[in-house]
Amino acid sequence: MDISALRREYRDANLDEEDVEAHPVDQFKIWFDEALDAESRDPSGMTLSTSDAAGRPSARIVLLKKFDRDGFVFFTNYESRKARDLEENPWAALTFWWNEIDRQVRVEGRVRRTPRAVSVEYFVGRPRDSQIGAVASAQSSRLADRDALIDRVDVVRERFADRDVPCPKNWGGYLLEPNAFEFWQGRQSRLHDRIAYRMDERGGWKIERLAP
Repeated sequence: MDISALRREYRDANLDEEDVEAHPVDQFKIWFDEALDAESRDPSGMTLSTSDAAGRPSARIVLLKKFDRDGFVFFTNYESRKARDLEENPWAALTFWWNEIDRQVRVEGRVRRTPRAVSVEYFVGRPRDSQIGAVASAQSSRLADRDALIDRVDVVRERFADRDVPCPKNWGGYLLEPNAFEFWQGRQSRLHDRIAYRMDERGGWKIERLAP
């Protein structure tokens, strides 16, 4: 199979500078809501790209759990590879891809941990099995086999059989505070629309069009 020939034509939607919101988070909310309306399978799924102190990159899909003008929140194990990267280099990028509406959003910024209270509040609202999994899994560490993981889950489930599962100290949230956005709308003939927002030295947002 010749994958170089794989392509499809994008729908004839458009994105113009004069039509976008002045604040990028407001524009993101419009697009996120439209992804929901389009019944995107995982509208909150986003690629989180990080790099370590040596500049070696890594990327993975995580789920967005909250966003507002302060930034974008996700949760993870603080001993995972992504967390180790962020300890060494607190700058990261998010990429959203909504195939159903031919749209991509890129967000870049500095990342910091959320307050402990935010992590605990989210954790206690998770399904119990997800709580148990978070305690049992030493994320990104090596496992002999899947049975070893299931054994850990069974131990944790037994330990907390008659009480609530507490939020682990090595688990919690991160907030990406954005300083750059790009909104990408697929167009016909690969003449895509790309609208970028850049934060200026006063904390305002400059809007510009980029070549596809």
